[in-house]
Amino acid sequence: MTNFLRATFFLAVTTTAAAQEPIDQATLARIRDEGMNRSQVAATFNHLTNVIGPRLTGSREFKQAVDWAEAQMKANGLQAVHQEAFPFGRGWALRKFVFEMVEPRYVPLVGYPEGWTPSTKGELLGTPVYIGDLADSATVRAQAARLGGAIVLATQPQTSFITADREEPSLSETPVRIGAPRNITAVGPLGGRGGMALLGTVGAGVVLRPSQGQHGTMFVLGNRNTRSDATPSVIVQAEQYNMIVNAMKAGTQVKLRVQVESEYQTADTNGYNVIGEITGTDPSLGSEVVLLGAHIDSWHSATGATDNADASASLIEAMRILQTLGLKPKRTIRMALWGGEEQGLLGSRAYAQRHYAGPANAAAREKLAVYLNSDPGSGPIYGWYMEENASAKPVFDAWLQALKDIGMRRNVMEKIGSTDHLAFTALGVPAFNTLQDYADYDTREHHTNMDFAERVKPEELRQQAIVMAVFAWHAAQRDEKIPRPPARVP
Repeated sequence: MTNFLRATFFLAVTTTAAAQEPIDQATLARIRDEGMNRSQVAATFNHLTNVIGPRLTGSREFKQAVDWAEAQMKANGLQAVHQEAFPFGRGWALRKFVFEMVEPRYVPLVGYPEGWTPSTKGELLGTPVYIGDLADSATVRAQAARLGGAIVLATQPQTSFITADREEPSLSETPVRIGAPRNITAVGPLGGRGGMALLGTVGAGVVLRPSQGQHGTMFVLGNRNTRSDATPSVIVQAEQYNMIVNAMKAGTQVKLRVQVESEYQTADTNGYNVIGEITGTDPSLGSEVVLLGAHIDSWHSATGATDNADASASLIEAMRILQTLGLKPKRTIRMALWGGEEQGLLGSRAYAQRHYAGPANAAAREKLAVYLNSDPGSGPIYGWYMEENASAKPVFDAWLQALKDIGMRRNVMEKIGSTDHLAFTALGVPAFNTLQDYADYDTREHHTNMDFAERVKPEELRQQAIVMAVFAWHAAQRDEKIPRPPARVP
């Protein structure tokens, strides 16, 4: 059979299967009416972003967000609402940051300390030491006498920037590259943790580095395992970093003032997930679970609006809609807001291992009908990454078709990585992630100091909530579970 005939045959089969998938038009209309006309999602989103703010796992603000979400879920009438702890480690908070150029002229500088960076030893005031043109770590070590206590410029100027977002898969009938653009790291003699460890060995006072963002955008992350005696690390707006280095190369006497005051929070070293459900009512199917998930944690240099407060707010709203309408699903519809996603999907993996992994959890794993995750991207939900599950695609295509008038486009067969559904696909469970808009996401919002509430429109939040509620409802009411993915070949 030729490739054309195979494609034609697959299209005919999936089109027929999608046409046979029942749509609960009456409930769909009620969900849309509630979600459009009496939505509470904007207030939820505002509280997570503007009231609580950044939600770095382990921080007091993270726990505040988890506690608040738990209270909201209870107020919305969900059942079995509770938190589940998992080991994480110390939290971190920034208490004070001073960053200025004082010679040859005064300039307030834009930067942000990386997560878990320690404090500087008081205020550092002096001429920075530029090491970006040194050949390797050995030549850096040879400069130890100059680096002790110094403000260190660790790389050459940032000359390449991330200027384009990833392609939008829902707009293309042919496969596109899935996933975020590759990082663009400035050239320098040091790399990764080894370089930072070397600067710690020579006693550097603070290290400054630019990032791939332009127009004031900085990509600011951090490592929860950073030693408390490590060299403090600050990400600097690339254009200002370049200005400083180029001025020094021209022979100008530059003087900077830097001070970082950070705090390690060790009273509670757990991360947390918050769980709630609408309990299934069918005598045979009620113990099966349709699980919805999003991560409530964020990075710390903005308020984590698109990553991932929008999804968390829309998930709380989706469950509110279903509960407010008094719907009685056959299967249990359960939601989870995960912690520790940004540090390696820690919350979802802990939950999946505790409840679904291994022989002891085989029965529970079999009763997990589907996992639906909402994370990468912002704006409307256009479709789903189907994780190469051809049997499930016609089902999702039918549900999507009923929502095309509010912005859904198409489901794609491809897989996507680096988000919480992977905790469940690893166990052979059908698990899928939303396909959303990427305009300005990779260049401006994702893991940056620009990820504020202004990046998200209220109508987009309403659409997200309706989509999640409709897909959850239909998955809960379906006679059969969502088809399992093909068995892995050893």
